[in-house]
Amino acid sequence: MSKSRRQFLTQTSLSLLAVATAYRSYAQQSSDLPPGAPSAFGTAPPVGPQVSPSTFAEAEKLVQVELTAAERAMAAASWRKTMAGLYERRTGPRKVTLESTLAPASRWDPVLPGSNTGPGRDEFIRTNADPGPLPVRDEDIAFSSVTQLSRWIEQRKLTSDRLTRIYLKRLEQFDPKLHCVITLTRELALAQAKKADEEIAAGNYRGPLHGIPWGAKDLLDTAGIPTTYGAEPFRNRVPAADAVVVKRLHEAGAVLVAKLSLGALALNDIWFGGQTMNPWLLEEASSGSSAGPAAATAAGLVAFAIGSETGGSIVSPSMRCGITGLRPTYGRVARTGAMTLCWSLDKLGPMTRHVEDAMLVLRAISGPDTGDLASVPSKLDFDASASVQGLRVGYFPRWMSQNPATAVDRAAVETVKKVGMIPVEVSIPDWPYDSLNLILFAEGAAAFEELTLNGGLNQLKAQVPDAWPNIFRESRFLSAVDFVQADRFRRKVAEEMARVFSEVDLLLVPSLRDEMLTLTNFTGHPSLTLRAGFVEVSKARSDWAPDPNNPMPTFSSPRRVPHGVTLIGRLFDEGKLARAGIALERSFNVADQRPPGF
Repeated sequence: MSKSRRQFLTQTSLSLLAVATAYRSYAQQSSDLPPGAPSAFGTAPPVGPQVSPSTFAEAEKLVQVELTAAERAMAAASWRKTMAGLYERRTGPRKVTLESTLAPASRWDPVLPGSNTGPGRDEFIRTNADPGPLPVRDEDIAFSSVTQLSRWIEQRKLTSDRLTRIYLKRLEQFDPKLHCVITLTRELALAQAKKADEEIAAGNYRGPLHGIPWGAKDLLDTAGIPTTYGAEPFRNRVPAADAVVVKRLHEAGAVLVAKLSLGALALNDIWFGGQTMNPWLLEEASSGSSAGPAAATAAGLVAFAIGSETGGSIVSPSMRCGITGLRPTYGRVARTGAMTLCWSLDKLGPMTRHVEDAMLVLRAISGPDTGDLASVPSKLDFDASASVQGLRVGYFPRWMSQNPATAVDRAAVETVKKVGMIPVEVSIPDWPYDSLNLILFAEGAAAFEELTLNGGLNQLKAQVPDAWPNIFRESRFLSAVDFVQADRFRRKVAEEMARVFSEVDLLLVPSLRDEMLTLTNFTGHPSLTLRAGFVEVSKARSDWAPDPNNPMPTFSSPRRVPHGVTLIGRLFDEGKLARAGIALERSFNVADQRPPGF
């Protein structure tokens, strides 16, 4: 008999003996406790399927722990009494449905105890410059900034009706190329534009967004208008009420012209209608998940859009499509009526062509709402013309010499000096920041548990290993203990970021640097991505893992595409972040260049 066979039989015999002993031990325990005795773990009636030591031996591989044979035997013998009943909420006779609007009892607070965060005052001063004469050509009007458009409307040189029709026409003309529109809201838009013009003519000007057409990422509920999440199971979903952000933009007088595409359930850029493409390079997708808002804004199909970010969904498509994306501090903008992917990470923010435009939108959508337990009151201190002299801008020297940084990123550090800010070298520990994504995957799988268990995820177009269907299924096997440990690590990372921001006013980072993109989403810090220059690419880029069977297009002659940098600010300090962004934007002097053909 071979040694391995003898070992197997010996180990098996020991395991079986341990199981038998464990079963006898538990059988001897009486569940008939005397009156007044406290409850004890492990005395409930056995429920659920039978398990064996081999069940645990295989499961250990998933969570990367190792039990002894005796420990497996005890766990197998007791599981149906100690643990299986915990699943009764989902599988037992007293099953409880958790409504999609029900948030977890615990919530993430990015503000560390004892810290004073954010500005002490509310002040908002926009630029007061003359917008210049109204352009003659419609396309020139379409690509104008919100700052300019709002002045022309306020001065009655441009009507909301004309501007709305310009954008509706462009949406219809260019959507076949970009696949960025899920629902065109023509009737609503024309009615809102008419109302805006009537109010303005009567002297009732609501502010800089009055009469300005915009597009909503199609995870924001719109009353009586489909809100599909970009996903096949929800394509006929019609909510009864508007999301809070939609309500606030309606109150500001903005005109909703389209519900824009997003990768299904807020991942990447593939949705049930196809894949949204990059206006600057039609052979590649626009990135996601705020795919439609980025493409439509870059192509001049809307004046601005609202996107969302959980782990890069504003930053990445803004960088790819060459626009400005503002990811606000976690908690500044109420998410009531928006699709939930991750309660402790989701953020809603503006996507525009210029930095100041993003602040005009942020001002309108900020504020708490009782429907979002994580939303908080906050102040916004912004002066578009304030000096940036002396602001300390942290950067990571090693990152600037590594992918994904480019010459554009390195030149941006020099531009910081040019505009009067002070570059400061900073560093953070070499920790496994990606392990924080355990929280994202667990919360996402919880948010879409029913869709996972009933097979609805199988309807999604993307069924690759890095798409939600597979990840949500795999997430069922993540450890609850490791979830708590990841949450504790999250606090440790937040403390480290507080240390960094005690040394600098803001950070300048390569937009898609994994560590910073991940950790700042988890700590809740605001970010501003803006076009800083152009690079050349010889191959189309993708959010998806490489597929040898479907390689990305390559180009015999390199293609010119925009490249953006990202600024990270202190919690609730978007005003300072935008001041620095405006100074850099003016010095870069590339924001007004347009994608060819649009």
